[in-house]
Amino acid sequence: MASTIPANNRSHTEDSAIEVRSVSKHYGALHAVDGVDLTVKHGEIFGLIGHNGAGKSTLFKMMLGLTEPSAGEMLINGTAVTGSDFRHTRRQLGYLPENVVLYDNLSGIETLKFFAKLKGAPIEQCAPMLEQVGLAHALNRPLREYSKGMRQRLGFAQALLGKPRVLFLDEPTNGLDPQAIRDFYITLHKLRDTGVTIIITSHILAELQERVDRLAIMSAGKIQALGSVAQLREQMHMPLVITLRLAANDIPLAQDALSPLSSVSCTVTGDGLTVNCPRSSKMEVLSIVSRLGSKLIDLNIQEASLEDVFFGFSN
Repeated sequence: MASTIPANNRSHTEDSAIEVRSVSKHYGALHAVDGVDLTVKHGEIFGLIGHNGAGKSTLFKMMLGLTEPSAGEMLINGTAVTGSDFRHTRRQLGYLPENVVLYDNLSGIETLKFFAKLKGAPIEQCAPMLEQVGLAHALNRPLREYSKGMRQRLGFAQALLGKPRVLFLDEPTNGLDPQAIRDFYITLHKLRDTGVTIIITSHILAELQERVDRLAIMSAGKIQALGSVAQLREQMHMPLVITLRLAANDIPLAQDALSPLSSVSCTVTGDGLTVNCPRSSKMEVLSIVSRLGSKLIDLNIQEASLEDVFFGFSN
């Protein structure tokens, strides 16, 4: 199903690590993926989110060449996934599946050496890779003694073998404690800075909110929204919540100052005022509030979370 790229698209492809063009995957009457178009740039951390059954895992499998599309084409670093040249490109990919299945009787180092041989990666990478993911102390320990978090880190280590140029990470922080999650994303950002492209799915949307460059929201096999978190907030016209902390006798003064703004609503709270306003009114509200001077004790601006954005689009 490989196809020639039109001349006017070549420069765009050269700038992109992944090209998905009108891709569908049908299982009888079920359209698991339905006409998806997607471009992921080189050196980008890209999030893919959606409900269970939205089509994320199926799209992942097609990008990896594990499942063939029913229609459309997919290119990784300019090579058609279904073409004969993809064998070489596949060696430049790393993949961490949602459920890591490993052999309990092997040790950590034996497991990595096994995967290194499968991937054609240097055996010498294995011990340093275990150290990189915080498992140097357990390299000779059998996997049956590994916790869920340790298994997840080992799965991440195998995905990094061979220094892949594109990483596919499916729910990669399952079982990780907060410190391990922080270390994981530090590693991802270092990889991105070297030009590695990363596609990541997660049900923990708060994790992705400040850590991805762009993301796509999938539902019913289609991409419903695409862009940075800020761009998606703009698309949904998600309001801001500005909390003003004021002395009780200064609250009416703030209400009167904001009353000319018809697009803004104010609610009195125990220690001040909560202001709901559209993003377009943000600077106007802040300008008015700044005139309160020392009467304003504190101020907090709360943007819509990625979870708010997700439910806004998926509903």
